[in-house]
Amino acid sequence: MKSAKRQDINLDSFSVLFILKGGVFMQDVLIVGAGVIGGSIARELSKYNLDIVVIDKENDVANGTTKANSAIVHAGYDAVEGTLMAKYNALGNAMFDELSKELDFPFIRTGSIVVASSEEERAHIEDLLNRGIENNIPGVKIVEQEELRRIEPKIGKEAVAALLAPTAGIVGPWEMTIALLENAVDNGVKLDLNTEVLDIEKIEGGYKVVTNKRDYKVKCVINASGVYADKVHQMVAEKTFSIIPRRGQYFVLDKTQGELVNHVIFQCPTKLGKGVLVTPTVHGNVLAGPDAEDLSDREDLGTTTERLDFVREHSLKSIPELNFREGIRNFAGLRAQPSTNDFIVGEVEGAKGFINVAGIKSPGLSSAPAIALDVVEIAKEILGNVELNKEFKANRKHHYEFITETAEKKAELIAEDSRYGNMICRCENITEGEIVDAIHRNVGGTTVDGIKKRCRPGMGRCQGGFCGPKIQEILARELGKSLEEIVLDRENSYILTGETKG
Repeated sequence: MKSAKRQDINLDSFSVLFILKGGVFMQDVLIVGAGVIGGSIARELSKYNLDIVVIDKENDVANGTTKANSAIVHAGYDAVEGTLMAKYNALGNAMFDELSKELDFPFIRTGSIVVASSEEERAHIEDLLNRGIENNIPGVKIVEQEELRRIEPKIGKEAVAALLAPTAGIVGPWEMTIALLENAVDNGVKLDLNTEVLDIEKIEGGYKVVTNKRDYKVKCVINASGVYADKVHQMVAEKTFSIIPRRGQYFVLDKTQGELVNHVIFQCPTKLGKGVLVTPTVHGNVLAGPDAEDLSDREDLGTTTERLDFVREHSLKSIPELNFREGIRNFAGLRAQPSTNDFIVGEVEGAKGFINVAGIKSPGLSSAPAIALDVVEIAKEILGNVELNKEFKANRKHHYEFITETAEKKAELIAEDSRYGNMICRCENITEGEIVDAIHRNVGGTTVDGIKKRCRPGMGRCQGGFCGPKIQEILARELGKSLEEIVLDRENSYILTGETKG
């Protein structure tokens, strides 16, 4: 038999040989979900010689819960000792410094405070302190009024004390996820977007995953599908848990408010969550929210006047000087609230080779790197004889933020590519060179919001009022598409429908 030629068959040499010998080719791992959990697992798995594919029903990565959350790396004092949330939060928090350096995403250890506004609430933060000590969280302590007002001068007058957790921080959640998946793809992982799971069938040696695009035959399936994780689970096993979509609404305030807040500021939590927070962002804005509202609709990202009024009222208890007239955007996100009240991580009983990573609500973002480590160990046990990828690259290509570079580096960038000298977004000082780079990376942006997530044009005070049309033009030019084909975010979120009369 003649050997197969690589230019004729789009498979690696091992796969071709296997098929020629009469075998049925199966990929090693399929990850359902390209959020921060799926991205973390994909990147960790890419350290091994495996055939891995990540699929997501959306038009871009980080388009679910990852796109719309509080962007907090929690210290880990809040979760009940012995839960998976407590385990993974503490471990994950400690991994962010090295991870952010390797993958070049924004992360700052600001510290967090939980404010007690009465002696009754003081008892609550003392309980949180004891829980933090049980969870081995470094540096947690209670600060009294004098120290509290020194570290957070604009705090409300009613504050009597606060729990300080110095290891808490803030992160760019979509930048982190994009970085994880860029690095995973650099190391051989495949990414298929606009690919929705319709069914999963058990077959010999693994599973057939049926999607709207194609079928995948894989040895191991990892279910990291966020608010749909229970639905995907029920394709292979009986119902053992349910996911409740919990909506939270937020305000983003202009950078003029940035100097009012130094730490992540929590109020004492309620039974529905950690309460309304006020926090700086990694880019200098202020974020206020969320509320908590359980829904049945897994796609409802609408905001309401009533709930935003609630967020505003409670935020002002923390920082009375916040000026909500400086709000530049409102948004809502959905958290995957599990019926178990804890993360669900592990191989499903009776469904060998199927791993759930479900119910990853807060502190899921903080826990993601540590969850990935355990999931990879489970996958390795399922697959057996897994070898290290000796060519693994830990670092991803650096993304230049032109405005923050030295004068010498700016001149160098412009000399290499004159488009770095063309300012597109005046609010955030983003150049054409940065936008073009974001388009042509291996997990590049193809939509207006996709570019916004990668390098921030349209994130400023005017919210794309000036730069939006220019970004459409750049996307159309670089992708070889018409302007009408460039969408805002999801597949059918059209911006233009055609020309008006001349």
